[in-house]
Amino acid sequence: MTLDTAVLRFAGLVVLVSVLLSFYVHPYWIGLTIFAGLNMLQASFTGFCPAAMIFKKLGVKPGATFN
Repeated sequence: MTLDTAVLRFAGLVVLVSVLLSFYVHPYWIGLTIFAGLNMLQASFTGFCPAAMIFKKLGVKPGATFN
């Protein structure tokens, strides 16, 4: 698995868990979905992604985008 796929999988997991939490626990959990979306949007412009930095430190091999 490359860094790119790890970041995309993590972002998808965060969005899905956030939607489930907002449905079953409290509607304010939708804020986590908003945060994930804004983070993905800014990463597409700047190339800066905190999750990519963490995965890189964990030893995930670089991909084409976050190297």
